[in-house]
Amino acid sequence: MSSLIEKINSDLKAAMMEKRADELSALRMLIAAAHNKEISIREKGAAELSDEQIIEVVASEIKKRKDSVEAYVAGGRPELADKETTEIKILQKYLPAQLSDGELEKIVQEVVASGADNFGKVMGQVMARVKGKAAGARVGELVKKLLVR
Repeated sequence: MSSLIEKINSDLKAAMMEKRADELSALRMLIAAAHNKEISIREKGAAELSDEQIIEVVASEIKKRKDSVEAYVAGGRPELADKETTEIKILQKYLPAQLSDGELEKIVQEVVASGADNFGKVMGQVMARVKGKAAGARVGELVKKLLVR
């Protein structure tokens, strides 16, 4: 079992004992999403997710919640938006430290300097290097900005 999923399970148990409902709910949904991912990659026999795959699941769950926050705010449901924002904060502690804008810009410039000349190629190479450390939307904005120059 990956060390990250062990930490999540440990935090889930602590949340149960301390009766932290928001954290309990968010972690249960995260574990269910990880389990669904395991099922989807299973070919024959059991499959176990690596820490990198767990990070992908966490990032996906955070993105879903950010989209929900936007929808709830647009729909005039601030209490639901607040709940989703709380869950985002809980889930973010399972992601690696995010790259600063300067670090991210340096990586994008290195990829562009290596000969990648179109948006798709640059995005593919940059996302492979920053996996889990920067959101795709953030990378996309920076790539567009640097390719226009």
